[in-house]
Amino acid sequence: METLDTLILSRIQFAANISFHILFPTITIALGWVLLFFRLRFAQTADGKWMSAYRFWVKVFALSFAMGVVSGITMSFQFGTNWPGFMETVGNIAGPLLAYEVLTAFFLEAAFVGIMLFGFSRVPGWLHMLATFLVAFGTTVSAFWIIVLNSWMHTPQGFEMIDGVAHATDWWAIIFNPSMPYRFAHMILASFLTVGFLIAGVSAFRWLLGDRSRDLRAALKVGVSIGAVLIPVQIFMGDMHGLNTLEYQPAKVAAMEGNWETQTNVPLLLFALPDEEARENRFEIGIPNLASLILTHHADGEVPGLNDFVAEDGTVLHPPVAKVFWSFRVMVGTGLAMLLISWASVWFMWRRRALHEGRIAGHWMAVEGLPKPILFALVPMAFSGWVATLAGWYTTEIGRQPWLVQGVMTTDMAVADVAAPLVLGTLITYLAIYAALLVAYISVITYLARKAAKGDDGRAIDMDHSGKAGVLAITPAE
Repeated sequence: METLDTLILSRIQFAANISFHILFPTITIALGWVLLFFRLRFAQTADGKWMSAYRFWVKVFALSFAMGVVSGITMSFQFGTNWPGFMETVGNIAGPLLAYEVLTAFFLEAAFVGIMLFGFSRVPGWLHMLATFLVAFGTTVSAFWIIVLNSWMHTPQGFEMIDGVAHATDWWAIIFNPSMPYRFAHMILASFLTVGFLIAGVSAFRWLLGDRSRDLRAALKVGVSIGAVLIPVQIFMGDMHGLNTLEYQPAKVAAMEGNWETQTNVPLLLFALPDEEARENRFEIGIPNLASLILTHHADGEVPGLNDFVAEDGTVLHPPVAKVFWSFRVMVGTGLAMLLISWASVWFMWRRRALHEGRIAGHWMAVEGLPKPILFALVPMAFSGWVATLAGWYTTEIGRQPWLVQGVMTTDMAVADVAAPLVLGTLITYLAIYAALLVAYISVITYLARKAAKGDDGRAIDMDHSGKAGVLAITPAE
């Protein structure tokens, strides 16, 4: 069992901080684009349901954006308080990448988010749409630079070490390092799936409360459609990402598969209890040859084993097996649940439309076709994207251990020389604050959903002749 020394406590603290922080950018990255879609549909059709949907979900965006900004500040402090060796060694690369994120993305978001949130009836319609676009674009660019840095830490290129310090030699190679395209695509898709199921889950909750408003129907269809369309794409991209990881980080793949010896015809383990002391798995349940088939696209393909990553002196150079093994399975299991519930929802909606073609002509899906079991299933799935994202993040980051920057510096080389009790104290404080904030965040979204279900914030929206949007009536939306 690992001793709770400064290194372990600092790792747990960083994991806690980044786990809390990543929840909110995962929502804002994609929600900005969904809001732009709502805004464009309103501009095209002048149908108030789209602006009602916009006005509801922009509140969730604002809440998530604020939480993301505040929790992100904590992350930057940790580089100095807990991990000074990181910036001392690779600061010449990490520093500019983080600066690019602030200069090209955060300022863009901060400059236009006010217009997006409060300018609907105060500025011309085209300017409000432009502000929404720029905020959505800014969140995506922000994600790009963060993923660039994280990917470089996994597959570092374009640098040289001089006196123990990394110096950039090729910024194009640094930015477009081998794993960056896969990680960026995987993260953007994860964000859209998170938002799709959040919209579908909250809309299903409102429906079960008795809300039958047109904006709810529109939002529910959009959320379910995002999930149904993108989850197969995410599965494909996950496979591509896995092949890239097999090439550049084979120890991580070996831990994900719980494979101890390099061999062919490796089964896909559905269940196992990895035992690192005995260096074997207990209670294995697997599907023959499937791991080899997935990873190499050949049933008899060779998969690396964990025992290849132990030095002659006994030093273990592979990540903690059980944590990576089970994190990966939680991610995959959540993805399969997303696939099942989203496709079932679309099928029931389409079936309803087919049965009642005349009554709902012009709508390819009918919300009324969702049976209560599906609606009840969608409600807890509202935050399933968080579960999958965190599980995937743990697989990626724990799977890099013992390296902080793959092949360049280990985690223990970067940790600060501070007393363990000090780290423990701040860790406990962080956990308490984060727990309270998370409960508050979910409570606010629940409150907004209940309020909308009662029609307390419904507004009939139209545009005046100048193209500026305006409020025509303060009445529940139909």
